[in-house]
Formats: sequence, structure tokens, C-alpha cells
Amino acid sequence: MNKILIANRGEIAVRIIRACKEMNIKTVAVYSTADKESLHTKLADEAVCIGDAPSQKSYLNIQNIIEAANITGSDSIHPGYGFLSENAKFAKICEESNIKFIGPKSEVIDALGNKSHSKELMKKCGIPVIPGSDGSIKDLEDAKKISKKIGYPVMLKASSGGGGKGIRVVYKESDLERNYNLVKQEAKKSFNDDEIYLEKYIENPRHVEIQILADEFGNVIHLGERDCTIQRNHQKIIEETPSPVIDEKLRSKMGETAIKVAKAAKYSSLGTVEFLVDKNKNFYFMEMNTRVQVEHPITELRTNIDLIKEQIKVAANEEIKIKQKQVNFQNYVIECRINAEDPYKNFRPCPGKITGLNLPGGNGIRIDTGIYEGYTIPSYYDSMIAKLIVYGTSRNEAIAKLKRALEEFVIEGVTTNIDFIFEIIKNPDFIRGNYDTSFIENKLKNGL
Repeated sequence: MNKILIANRGEIAVRIIRACKEMNIKTVAVYSTADKESLHTKLADEAVCIGDAPSQKSYLNIQNIIEAANITGSDSIHPGYGFLSENAKFAKICEESNIKFIGPKSEVIDALGNKSHSKELMKKCGIPVIPGSDGSIKDLEDAKKISKKIGYPVMLKASSGGGGKGIRVVYKESDLERNYNLVKQEAKKSFNDDEIYLEKYIENPRHVEIQILADEFGNVIHLGERDCTIQRNHQKIIEETPSPVIDEKLRSKMGETAIKVAKAAKYSSLGTVEFLVDKNKNFYFMEMNTRVQVEHPITELRTNIDLIKEQIKVAANEEIKIKQKQVNFQNYVIECRINAEDPYKNFRPCPGKITGLNLPGGNGIRIDTGIYEGYTIPSYYDSMIAKLIVYGTSRNEAIAKLKRALEEFVIEGVTTNIDFIFEIIKNPDFIRGNYDTSFIENKLKNGL
């Protein structure tokens, strides 16, 4: 692998470029017209404009990205997360163009990308799944029949969904038709696929995921859990490891199950198996994400393993050198997503020019970002502009470091969620680790 084109933007593009530099691999940044002055374009060895600001004309424009790879002589493409990272068609075109797609094979992405189909695969392999439809729902009458059988509340979800889009919770039959139509519309608009499925809504769960790493030689290891329960609108905002509710026995059991999932799917690359954990510590398979996760840094600081480098090595057909027994879990690590948004106005995005900036530092602090003073945050993309990651020898120490770092973190010129996150982490329930996926919704109603 001599030259990697990064088919992404923002902090993840910067993260991948840095890993490549340390591996002596040349990099190519791609950018839209709105991202001409972005940090990733300045750090890469080369930069190519791939279209106008809207994602469909740039970061989702497969033809332009493949052309950029060919023009620059790139032999590989790293998709990062979001955009085309879980697009089986894109991975297939890369394969056909003799360009290495840094991720699993296109047929594996296709099999796992459809959430209802992947759920069926897991059921056949004896993996615990949430009760629900066998594959996609045929029509509204089918949805009513299944809902009555498994009992309300139920959750309607887009089969090709992700990022919290195409999801509705239904508490009674009279609300089913309206929500069914809404999810169908959202699924078609967001994913160009109106196929949806239905499952039992597990009330007050924890959202816990397991990081796995697999190679082409059949080796699969897990790298522990990440607790991603603190969410808003089904989008993660704070992640931590280890989870406050997972003990060593449950960690081992969930890790073994995640490995079983990866082997069942004939998986090779970095991947994440997502579970819901109920109040009785039962866990259920939700989905497998076939890409690097936003929250991957907390696993890196917990295991001292560079996940991006390992992902690149696997793509270069190297065998994983790390054995499961060699994975050493240490530190308590917390990440929070810094977004340019107003939490008190329904998390409305707040793009604009950063007129002043102070990034926190010191022992146990890591910042992954692509912003700088004078940078203008575009209005076309996700509102996340930085990730603040802290680690300590205990959970209390990590929380103390996070509080200190948030106090130092200053972004002027735009509204951010920094103060909102500070309110969350000083909440007594968060400090006790006593929270579920409804935490933010309930606290916003009653005051943090």
C-alpha cells in the first residue's frame, strides 16, 4: 500500500492522514468547494476537489472519487465513517477498479448493511436478537399483526438506516399507521430504500458495543466494550469504557458473541457489533457497523492499540499479530462529541466562523478535530467539529479530567454543546453511572 485516498472530511480525515504519515504511506485528501480551506486538505500530500458543497455532488459522488484516485495514482481508498463507508456499491466499484477498499468485502457490507437481513443471519447462528419481524415488513397490516404478537411499545426502523435516521417508537396501535408512513418516507429520502423492519422496543436499555478486529486468515479478536448510552435523537454524544454496568464475566460473554457474529458474517477488517443491554443484563444484537466508529479513540486509549493502523494492515493482507490474551485493558476513558449546535433549541446546527479557539491540554487529554481559529464551519455536513477524549486510572478521575478540559475548551463565534455536556457529566446520575438511553430526553424535560 503506497498511496491512500481518504474519501472523507473533517476530523476523521485528519486522523487517517496522521496514521498514514506514521506508516510512511502517501495520502490524498478530497474536498468539496465548501471544504477548500479545511485542515485535512492542508495535511495530506495531495488534495483534489471532487465537486460542489452538497454531499451528493462531492463526498457521495462515487465517479468523482474514483477518478480522483486514478488521477493521483492512489492504490487504496479509506472511507472513514459516514458518507460511502458502508456503501456496498462503492466498495464493489473500488474492487473492480483495482483499488483496495479499506474495509470488508462488498458482499459482506451488503449482507450486514441491511439491518433486517443481518438480524436474520444472527438468529440462524444462535445470536440473541430483539424479538420482531422476520426480515422486512410487508405492509401496514403485517406491522399491526407483528406488533400485537410481541406487544407494544415497538420500534420501526429503516432496513438500510444509520446515524439515528429512520427510527420511530410506537406505544399504541392508534399511532402505528402515522409512524409507519413517516419511517417509510424518511428511509426513502435518507437511504433511497423504503424497506423497514419492526422490533420490540426495549425500554430503558444501555447501548453497549464491542469493537472487533478480523483478518483474511480467520483471526478475530475483540477489544472490549464501549458504552454509548448517552444519546440525543438516537445519536451518541458521550461514550465511555469500561461500561459502568459491565463486569468481567459479561464482558467476556459479549466479546465472545461479537467474535461469533464476525465469523458468521465471514468478516475481515475493523468492525463494531452493537448490542442493547436490558435492566437484567440480558443483551441483544442490534447491528454490525462495517467501518471505523466515531468513538474508536476510547478503545485505543483503553488497549493502547492504534485501530486505524491495524485496519490498514488488514487491508494490506497482513495477519493480526495481537492474540486475544495479549489484549491488555487499562485506563478509564470517556469521549464527548463537540458539536456546533444549540442543545436548547432541539440541537439546531450552528455553522459559522470560529473567531477564537482554545483547545484543552495536559496529561490524559486527547483532541481529535479539524477546526482552527478562522475556520468557517460549513452548513452542509454533520455538526460534529471535535472529539474530546480523556483517560484516568479510575472513572472518577476521568470525569474530573473531563470537567477540567471542558472548562478550558473555548470556541468563539459559534454556539456549541460544550456547556450542555458539562451539565450532563456533573449530574449525580451520570456520576453514579446510573443512566439509560432516555437520560438526555428526561433531563431536558426536568432540567439537568
